[in-house]
Amino acid sequence: MCGIAGFCELNKDRATREQLIRRMTDHMRERGPDAGGEALYEYKAPDGRDIHVTFGHRRLAIIDLTESGAQPMDSHSGRLSAVYNGEIYNHRELKSELEKEGAVDPSLWRGTSDTEILLEAVERWGLEETLSKCRGMFAIAIFDHESGKLMLARDRIGEKPLYYGFVHGDFVFASDIGCFREIEGFGNGIKREVLPLYFVHGYIPAPYTIYDDIWKLMPGTVLTIDPPYSHFDPSADMDVLREEKYHAGDRIEAKDHAYSVFYSVRDVAKKGAEDPFTGSLDEASDKLEELLTKAISRQMIADVPLGAFLSAGIDSPTIVSLMQKVSRSQGGAPVRTFTIGMREEGFNEAEIAAQIAAHLGTDHTEKYITKEDALAVVPKLARMFGEPFADSSQIPTFLVSAMTREHVTVSLSGDAGDELFCGYTSYTSIDRIWGKMKGIPYLLRKSAGQAALLLPGIRNREIPRTKATLLTARGPVELHRLESDHEPVIGQIAKTSGKGLSYAMTGLSEDALPECNRLVMLSDMLLYHPDDILVKVDRCAMANSLETRVPLLDPDVMEFAWSLPLEHLIEYREGSDGSKIRTGKKILRNVLYRHVPKELMDRPKKGFSIPIEKWLLEEPLHSWATALIAPDKIEREGLLNADVVSRMWEDYEKRGLFRVQLWYVLMLEEWLADVR
Repeated sequence: MCGIAGFCELNKDRATREQLIRRMTDHMRERGPDAGGEALYEYKAPDGRDIHVTFGHRRLAIIDLTESGAQPMDSHSGRLSAVYNGEIYNHRELKSELEKEGAVDPSLWRGTSDTEILLEAVERWGLEETLSKCRGMFAIAIFDHESGKLMLARDRIGEKPLYYGFVHGDFVFASDIGCFREIEGFGNGIKREVLPLYFVHGYIPAPYTIYDDIWKLMPGTVLTIDPPYSHFDPSADMDVLREEKYHAGDRIEAKDHAYSVFYSVRDVAKKGAEDPFTGSLDEASDKLEELLTKAISRQMIADVPLGAFLSAGIDSPTIVSLMQKVSRSQGGAPVRTFTIGMREEGFNEAEIAAQIAAHLGTDHTEKYITKEDALAVVPKLARMFGEPFADSSQIPTFLVSAMTREHVTVSLSGDAGDELFCGYTSYTSIDRIWGKMKGIPYLLRKSAGQAALLLPGIRNREIPRTKATLLTARGPVELHRLESDHEPVIGQIAKTSGKGLSYAMTGLSEDALPECNRLVMLSDMLLYHPDDILVKVDRCAMANSLETRVPLLDPDVMEFAWSLPLEHLIEYREGSDGSKIRTGKKILRNVLYRHVPKELMDRPKKGFSIPIEKWLLEEPLHSWATALIAPDKIEREGLLNADVVSRMWEDYEKRGLFRVQLWYVLMLEEWLADVR
């Protein structure tokens, strides 16, 4: 796990280029505290022009701790140079394949790092084919000294970040968007059009960022740029590659750059629906356990101490159970597990996690955090994320990462269990609600919903207003968004020119997948999971120099999950009142109960969160928030409507009506205070 950065043409004086790349890499020193490196390349363009390319790297050594793993790194022939952030879990298999093909003489390997193997694989097979063979997480920049081409690539789901764009007209890229602010005279403006998106989601979805002319590379995508790396606008070119529109193997050519898609979650989901698994639940559970065990076995390879996060839910105990099985089969020590707890009622899972750890026999560490511990994280968030990000579980995620890093350098997590195995309760509620709505013509529903919102008895009451808003949904995906983000105040918070950016994910219709639940799960895998969950985990862990790995995102596991019929995902039982109760993750529970007693796990999950709604009314957060959203300050900044923000704060203080967008406003304002 590392941090990468680079630029083309910027600051042509060699000494200045060296100073700049060091400032950029120093900005993300926590991503790679073990070593730093830079390389300056020259290329003679066909028109005779001298082209300058600069690469920088910060290293967190995980595999091959010697200098032979240092970056930037050149291929054996010297044709390719790379900086790379991530881990290729099957690098040993790729190495064997290269040797069998005669591509590399075994005596020529300089070390055992996956970076060296990756470079030789790209030289042999090309970048797209190599990435299709890789099992791992990665963000890569490769410079081809023969053609002058610069290639950027990001892993299948987006575990590793990669930002790119233009500053002063020159091409730049980095793992941390804050690196660009180290460039002298950085003046890219705030992209006002993304603010409505931010206030819907609490994060800025890829490919957009908070800045003009800066973008996030989409997951599963390669960007190739030809010299002289002239300015281009991905939005104007209509090639920013929202995945609901493109398929694996697609290549979109522009004048001097091209995007190619090497992996599409949408394609995987559609293939699973067309060719579903037909075995019994027990057969499916056997297969899932086999695939997960294989993925976990790969991801437990490291030359540094390794452990796992452990909660009281279903996902991480399943991962830990199989880690313990793998460790025992290899005669290894008990797996190290880590949990944080809170004394706040309704927010503590540590006691149950400790019971799970005791049953499994892990080497368990827990730490109870206080309100003061959590509040101390708030001033760090703006720099940590580099742009506005407002999932408040970022705070406990940072704290569990900090505690874990005191003992290990790598931690496995259970992320993606909800999205892959129908875990969120909203998935089943959407299916139920849409089943009642879809028979009513859309225009009729929309008119009824809009009319209802104007009624005095509904306009000022939360629950009726929510139901009226849901009537306006065009389909399950929009219904899913409105169920969480129905507040009419969203469209009034930001001052934008025009209507802001559209983000309807129009490619996700009921034609894409036949089942409503699956369609909504897919929308989360394309948007919420990469742009919220994975961003949160990466930034909070890397701020503590901790590498995190996600076994459930192994390609074989994901492809199998999308092939499972809903009866293997959702369990139906009758409640005491005769109602039908639906519980997700049926197959994941089935695997877990083979290792942990059902009685221990069969209880409501409390969630990994903090009582931010309560704490904002208490000191010191109350004074902090009041100062950040002072009306005259908001007015001077010119980004938000001060009256709307004041009304939200007054509703909260005086009437106890907390809108999550209030935290979104505070995180935006904290970010503005950090960068100005």
